[in-house]
Amino acid sequence: MQTVKTYFFPDMGVMLGRSLRHVSRSLDTIITVTIMPIAMMLLFVYVLGGAIHTGTDHYVDYLLPGILLIAIANSAGYVSYRLFTDVQRGIFERFNSMPIARSAALWGHVLTSLVSNAMSLVVIILVALLMGFRSPAGVLNWLAIAGILALFTMMLTWIAAIPGLSAKTVDGAGVIAYPIHFLPLISSAFVPTDTMPAAVRAFAEHQPVTPIVETIRALMFNQPVGKEIWVAMAWCVAITIWAYIFAMRVYNKRG
Repeated sequence: MQTVKTYFFPDMGVMLGRSLRHVSRSLDTIITVTIMPIAMMLLFVYVLGGAIHTGTDHYVDYLLPGILLIAIANSAGYVSYRLFTDVQRGIFERFNSMPIARSAALWGHVLTSLVSNAMSLVVIILVALLMGFRSPAGVLNWLAIAGILALFTMMLTWIAAIPGLSAKTVDGAGVIAYPIHFLPLISSAFVPTDTMPAAVRAFAEHQPVTPIVETIRALMFNQPVGKEIWVAMAWCVAITIWAYIFAMRVYNKRG
């Protein structure tokens, strides 16, 4: 037991490297997580942006926070799929029979999500800069943005882990992607909520994505974040804790 505790972080590092290698060899994952959000950003800015009034001179400035969240949401389905694949192949059982920390294999997938999403988001921001995005935010603001994005990634990763560990079919594992994609689309990510019908606006303003988008947008342009940052943090922390507890229960029940 002492050996397992002592080598938890080295074990987790090995699992992280294993999972990252799988991601780097998956062209489909790279296209969906990075290329598709960029294509969506190009479409909205250069095709639809002229017809959307957001109160900003450059629509890419308004759009970018939502695109970053879309990219993270795209990755959630792959987290679930990779976990499902390991479960079906008996990978976790093999690792659990070895003298390594039991949860290291699961945390390897979680950390892979953080690392791979961070790289994807950097690429998307670089493309946005080429499209005219400019931010007066300082280092502290960008560190706050990175923290919120990391927390959002953790939230979606732990949510995705639940069906990944418990699904009976690959379709069941991937079903989590649909509601996750739904939330950014009905939020302030693409248009201000005050342009929406009353019922849609009520939903958009009282779901997790809108306060997260508004907080990131305010930090990017040195605007007051107000209560939005606390609402965003409350959503992320509460859902992450719930999803983590539920996912670990499912994981531990596997023996």
